[in-house]
Amino acid sequence: MRLSTQIKPISYLKAHAAEIVRELGKDGEPLVITQNGEAKAIMQSLAEYERTQETLALLKILALGRKDVQEGKFVPADEFFAKFRAKRNID
Repeated sequence: MRLSTQIKPISYLKAHAAEIVRELGKDGEPLVITQNGEAKAIMQSLAEYERTQETLALLKILALGRKDVQEGKFVPADEFFAKFRAKRNID
């Protein structure tokens, strides 16, 4: 993804809002909106936003799991499955 090709001033957004929304839905590329020559906002389709949020949630889960491992808060897989099988046979 190259954001440098997707930069528009806020005046363009105001004049072409419907067209921009249509294009966001087609190609999934985000659009950088500038104000007074500075990047101020990113526009993206709802579907792309949802994918981004799902990715962030998965990354957070991975980071929490890694932290638990570093802190020794885990049970080795073979030990877990041995306990799991033993409990399943009892119930």
